[in-house]
Amino acid sequence: MTTSRQTRRATPEQREAQILGKPPRIPALEVAELTDELLGLVARMIQVNAAVDAREPETLTELMSHHESGAPAATIADGLAELPEIILTMLRHPDLFARQAEIGLQLLGQGALAARDRELAILRVAWLCQAPYEWGEHVHIGKSVGVSSEEVERITHGSSAPGWSDHDRAVLRAVEELHSDAMISDATWAVLTKRLDERQLIELPIVIGQYQTIAYYQNALRLRLHDGNLGLRAR
Repeated sequence: MTTSRQTRRATPEQREAQILGKPPRIPALEVAELTDELLGLVARMIQVNAAVDAREPETLTELMSHHESGAPAATIADGLAELPEIILTMLRHPDLFARQAEIGLQLLGQGALAARDRELAILRVAWLCQAPYEWGEHVHIGKSVGVSSEEVERITHGSSAPGWSDHDRAVLRAVEELHSDAMISDATWAVLTKRLDERQLIELPIVIGQYQTIAYYQNALRLRLHDGNLGLRAR
């Protein structure tokens, strides 16, 4: 059995072999199982993807356009096959997935945190969880909001790495403290309050918890990487 300590010592290649080297644990949705209700959830995912620089908004939009125009089933099937596996798998629990989409829309599209702060936090969560899917996707999103490749590499070393501003270091340290102790220390909190208002201070641990949850289910379900996602190799 792999212990958490062994996982932390694993190389990115070993971690990806553990998660991605075997088939997904739950099969993705088949086209015959697609319903109008489920397509309604895909419409919500269009809004979530529009909130960030995601890589599949055109695929989602085209699928909905085909469905609404009464396109042949084969055309819709082709569009469905292009959707990320994470969407097709999570549609097997549509009510829960709908709630997750709502939270994602709030945090990504209407959140109080600056996009850079949000992505620094998400990337640190993803690296601590060694979550290939989440890490690869948010390297792409993080770079779209100004996180550099050098900073992405530095995130893998954490808050103790040289070169961070006091604020960035505190954001990363908050992730590390919550991950290890389910608490943010007074010292870290004091630095965060210099830049963040009350809404942002409330939102930060929620963002961290939300993306820890996403890392959990992506890893546990062994969701494979979508096209263009480089997993833990992404920089």
